[in-house]
Amino acid sequence: MNKSDIARELAKRKGISYKKAVLIVNATFEIMKESILNGEKVEIRGFGTFKLKRKPGRFVKNPRTGIEMYIKERYVPFFKLAKSLKQKLNKKNKDESLIKRG
Repeated sequence: MNKSDIARELAKRKGISYKKAVLIVNATFEIMKESILNGEKVEIRGFGTFKLKRKPGRFVKNPRTGIEMYIKERYVPFFKLAKSLKQKLNKKNKDESLIKRG
């Protein structure tokens, strides 16, 4: 599912035009993006949390040449699934595995 699919589904469920739904979805993601870039975490209850994690600089060895080099400090995106959603996902997978065996 991509952004246009989300907008299409939003328009269908809420009875609004597709153009309005696209504006809402784009604005939502733009706000989330700005918040994450400002170092804030974005928590959506029942879905998950988006945030940046700091990876400190470190020395690594190139396996091919054996030369040691330094990788600068960097930030990486991180998403943690909400506990309730993770439980539903694992319950669904457990049920499917029982059906396949059974």
